Formats: sequence, C-alpha cells, structure tokens
Amino acid sequence: METYKKELALTLAETGALFFDEGLVLKDGRPTPYFVNMAMFRTGRLSLKMGSFFAGMMVAEGLAERTDVILGPSYKGSAIALSTAISLWQDHGLDVAFEYDRKEAKTHGEGSVAGSLFVNRSFFDGCRVFVVDDVATSMGTKFDLLEKVRSEARDQGMKVEILGIGIGIDREQTTAVYGRDGRVVPGQRGEDAVRGFTEKSGVAVHAVAGIREVVDYLFRERIPVRIRGQRRPIDEETRQAFEAYLDTYGIKAPKVV
Repeated sequence: METYKKELALTLAETGALFFDEGLVLKDGRPTPYFVNMAMFRTGRLSLKMGSFFAGMMVAEGLAERTDVILGPSYKGSAIALSTAISLWQDHGLDVAFEYDRKEAKTHGEGSVAGSLFVNRSFFDGCRVFVVDDVATSMGTKFDLLEKVRSEARDQGMKVEILGIGIGIDREQTTAVYGRDGRVVPGQRGEDAVRGFTEKSGVAVHAVAGIREVVDYLFRERIPVRIRGQRRPIDEETRQAFEAYLDTYGIKAPKVV
C-alpha cells in the first residue's frame, strides 16, 4: 500500500472524517454503516495534507508531469485543486496551474470583454487538464463539468484535453435502484457509476484510495476510528457490517495481484 494511501487512511481516522454508526443514510436513500466527510479537512495543515494525497497519486500514476492545469469544481473541488498544486510544487518541484469554475459567467471587469466560466483563465490551446474532487457518486456533476470545459474551449477557440478525474475516496459501490414510486429499493444492486462514466465519456477516473483498502489497513493496524461516537480500533462486528454492506451494494472487488 503506497505511503500516500496510508497517510490518507490515518488522517481520515485522526479527524473523524471516516466514521461508523447505526442509522446512517446516504443522499440516495440507502442505509450505510459508514460515512466519509472530507469537509473535516478544514485547517491549513489538513488542507495541505489533502493536497499531498492527490499529488502523490498523480505522481505515482504518471499524471503529474503530463498535467498543465488542475481543475477543481466549485466549491469543495476548488480547495483540493489549490492544495494539490501547492503540494506538487512543494514536494515534487512541479509548478502546475490550478483552476475552478464559476456558477455563472463573469460579466464585469475583464469579464465584460470576454466572459468566462472559469475564474483564473488558466486554459490555453492544447492544455491538458486533470480534474480533482472529493467523491464520486452518480457522476452527473462530472458530466456537467466536462461539458462546461468543452463549452469554454469552443468559445475561446482552443483545444483542451481532459487527462482524467481524480477523487479522494472511491466508495466502490453501485448506484441506487428506485421503484416505480420513486423510492429506493433496499438490497438491490445498481450500476457501476464510475465505470459507466468512463465508458460514456472516455475519461478515466483515478482514486487516491478505495474504501476497502482504507478500512483493511486501519483494521489490520488497529488504528482508532470513530465508531458509534467513541474512538477505538475497528472490531470484528464493525468490519463484518462493512463487508456485508459492500456484498450488497458494492462493485466487484478488484483482484489483488
């Protein structure tokens, strides 16, 4: 397990960003035994740590030296893009631009001449862009961002290549299944949203770490995490509940080579 993955797991445990509890429900309506809230990375130290995790992944996967602009969708992604750019310079000597989008085009100041949906106007003809964000669920917002980039490229008369999308934690689960009444169907496995996104868009998705390897590492090393309001190592009961959840809603576990 790479160092940056171990550091991410330890920081998730330290901050309580990863926690286990009863009665947790995802936005899509499904129950879950755990939750990851990367908004807990909310200090200067933790923000820089988060950037180091993404930078480490980009370097390990050969993406860093190919990237001209790191793009973070507003709002959470913008902080990740900035901290990743800082870490690439500080830890790896790579000076990469960062960018984030507006909710609507600017029409005053420099925007009154040529409006743009992106704040720093970092794109240039032939630039290679790597997108960073905290999580991936339905991937709908990622499709929207890609269209926004393509629209900007058309408006500015330039070519922009999307190298890939980086996410902090891959929950390694399928999408929810809904009945005719619009309610989620418990125990039903949907589609692999990340795989479907890549097949439709042609853009690869890279995770800093998968939730399975994070939980396995913390369990094996007996690192205290927040469980039902108390900090303690992951016990067998908690781990079994986690594995049962992925057996029901998870994608097929990757083969260990």
